[in-house]
Amino acid sequence: MKVSTDRFRIRPDRRLHLRRFDPAETSPFGSKAEALDRMAEDLDRLSTLQELLYAENRFAALVVLQGMDASGKDSAVKHVMSGMNPQGTNVVSFKAPSTEELDHNFLWRIGRALPARGHIGVFNRSHYEEVLVARVHPEIFDRERLPADLVTKNIWHERFEDIRAFERHLTRNGTVVRKFFLHASKDEQRQRFLKRLDDPAKNWKFSLADVRERDRWNDYMRAYEDMLAATSTDDAPWYVVPADHKWFAHLLIAQVIVETLQSLDLAWPKPTPAQQRELAAARRQLGGKRR
Repeated sequence: MKVSTDRFRIRPDRRLHLRRFDPAETSPFGSKAEALDRMAEDLDRLSTLQELLYAENRFAALVVLQGMDASGKDSAVKHVMSGMNPQGTNVVSFKAPSTEELDHNFLWRIGRALPARGHIGVFNRSHYEEVLVARVHPEIFDRERLPADLVTKNIWHERFEDIRAFERHLTRNGTVVRKFFLHASKDEQRQRFLKRLDDPAKNWKFSLADVRERDRWNDYMRAYEDMLAATSTDDAPWYVVPADHKWFAHLLIAQVIVETLQSLDLAWPKPTPAQQRELAAARRQLGGKRR
């Protein structure tokens, strides 16, 4: 039994209403216990595929995680990437831009963090903050010091265009891009905030600013709807991931990554004639026989 990932994929240029997606969905699994075996299988597959990706050294993979505070982005990184070799993975968490980053275009810091060939890169938040947080809080443009005549009513469409072009460039140069919006309900977010308050081991994760952002929930949902519809493409699609049950979110994300890497038809590199001679010489020197 596996998840039908296609139904969570956002088709390009289609009007989107997030209310049509149930944050608590877990179909076809009725419980976490039912999904554990499937998750273990996918993590095993992911481990093998990552090794193939690293060995072949032709493609890179970029995984983008976006979501409201407490939607489970950190948890997804921890669980989905648990079986991977750290040597071939890069996880970058994007916080508020530094002074140096604000002195450059909004994609500059993203370009510096892209995964190399053979690697899987994970962005915990990303360039999409510039069409989400900046849209809800336009005062951010004051810190970015953009020329006033560039901040027009068309700026969001222009940034969507820039992002699509940027991701198309990545795809054309061998980086596969998959993007996940962790869609947790407002009530589930409230429960997770309360757990952070009640559990001393989670107090460090709590921020009053996160609670204040709940007042702008509807504004964020509208920004997400526009962003998902405008920037989900055939080559760099968005997936709306039901995130009220973290185990289901982990399962869905892992399965999409597995399916994506499988589509690359990765293979172990074949030795060149020169390498084959070296291997034969090494075998003779070691006195071993081919098994």
